[in-house]
Amino acid sequence: MTARSSIPLLSIEGLSKTFDLSAPFLNRMIERKPKSYLRAVDALDIDIPPGKTFSLVGESGCGKSTVAKLVVGLDTPSAGKIMFEGNDLSDLPAAKRGNFRRRIQMIFQDPYASLNPRWRVRDIIAEPLRSFGITSSRAEELSEVERLLELVGLAARDGEKFPHEFSGGQRQRISIARAISSKPDFLVCDEPTSALDVSVQSQILNLMRDLQEELGLTYLFISHDLAVVDFISDYVGVMYLGRLVEAGPAEQIFQAPEHPYTRLLMDTVPDITMGRQNREPVVGEVPNPINPPPGCSFNPRCPLADSGCRTSSPDLVARPNGTVVACHAVVQGRSEPESKSANPTDLPGPA
Repeated sequence: MTARSSIPLLSIEGLSKTFDLSAPFLNRMIERKPKSYLRAVDALDIDIPPGKTFSLVGESGCGKSTVAKLVVGLDTPSAGKIMFEGNDLSDLPAAKRGNFRRRIQMIFQDPYASLNPRWRVRDIIAEPLRSFGITSSRAEELSEVERLLELVGLAARDGEKFPHEFSGGQRQRISIARAISSKPDFLVCDEPTSALDVSVQSQILNLMRDLQEELGLTYLFISHDLAVVDFISDYVGVMYLGRLVEAGPAEQIFQAPEHPYTRLLMDTVPDITMGRQNREPVVGEVPNPINPPPGCSFNPRCPLADSGCRTSSPDLVARPNGTVVACHAVVQGRSEPESKSANPTDLPGPA
């Protein structure tokens, strides 16, 4: 969810995705086991204004990449809507998705696996041009491919090479050139820098920001790297076990996170000032998503959890600082664990 300061280019309303992980019928009959389901995305609400970057963060398995696949149409939602300029894409027939497919493109995590190793770079970038009929002649196509290569910081002659002849950062530049070749308005970026060295990451991120400003692009950015998210984001949404637990302007989320899980993620970022050294650490592992705990899914790891957190799942609540948070403790104003509420002066002194 973001502040509605402008009409969103993309809106996600109550989006859910459930996967059936059940064993075959005969096996279930013999072993007397019920069906098994995994809810990867649960009632997600997001608004992304045009020209802005909304980043989804969270631990592996929280549902970020599933959201990316749902938005670009690689998966079908179990419930909810994906609205693009007021058009519902969630149940749109494939025959009518052509124009939206051109306007919504994706940059994948692995820059090598996403490129056909048998094609020359010029053909990889030219494929969307041919599919959507953007160019009318071979000469125009080659000219556009050369322009795109130079736009992403490569040489026009690189179109004659194969993907294996490039470094990881250069391959990701090729992937970006292919993604913007159809002249899209919206890019889904699924961890586009996680497979790259830190120095190369900064180059790709700077390129993406420059392209966003020059071409007016809107990004849905998926990442688990908070330093990357802090650099590129206008808005941030934090996911845990398929649900959005906190979202809002990036500056506010990073300066004053409220949800215990968001604070846990922030604590993983090195802090040279040691300003967070006394914060209560959060322990434990992510619960089994097939059999999540009752109530708030974060309650087994949360230092602020009480009986209400273990029985009732919190709703997203708007906060005075412009964010939304799904946490009973935050809404009730509980900032310390019950077992830690003793006054430090009551502790016994040295013998």
